[in-house]
Amino acid sequence: MDEIVEAALRKWPNVPHCHGWLALDARGDWYMRDARTQAAGEFPQVKGSRIRHDKLLAFIGRNYAADESGAWFFQNGPQRVYVELQAAPWIWRLEPGADPAQPAVRSHTGRAAVVRSAWTDEQGRLFLQTDLGFGIVHTLDMTIAADAVEAGGWVPQVLPFARMPEHFGYCLRPQP
Repeated sequence: MDEIVEAALRKWPNVPHCHGWLALDARGDWYMRDARTQAAGEFPQVKGSRIRHDKLLAFIGRNYAADESGAWFFQNGPQRVYVELQAAPWIWRLEPGADPAQPAVRSHTGRAAVVRSAWTDEQGRLFLQTDLGFGIVHTLDMTIAADAVEAGGWVPQVLPFARMPEHFGYCLRPQP
């Protein structure tokens, strides 16, 4: 967490939490969801405004974490902004390496991760449990993922998507 965020938390420790205003889709894009957007429908059917500002994206990424209940949030100064998740808290990007069975894995926030297990849901989407936590593989990287599976590096287990949040300890839509 950024030092400026920690300082703001010390200075204003009782700022109310925020819910419903920030969302993360299955491709690693962040969305602002103002009151009008929230009233128009649930995420991801109604996404909101995609955040494109590089410095803001980096700030969110550095201050992205989970609470003890598995609800993910962005610590924006003294205010905790809970995140609605389309699929999982991490979106994995893959890079081929010398060994096709072991591609490099990075989160949508740029953090390196080590794969512990692979999972698929009923839609055929690929998820990875890593040392950072649970996430979905970005759709653009499925060829690299398929190579890792075919080479025997990852042996996906099947689990219905509806059971993944509880099984892996995360919350799709944190509530106040």
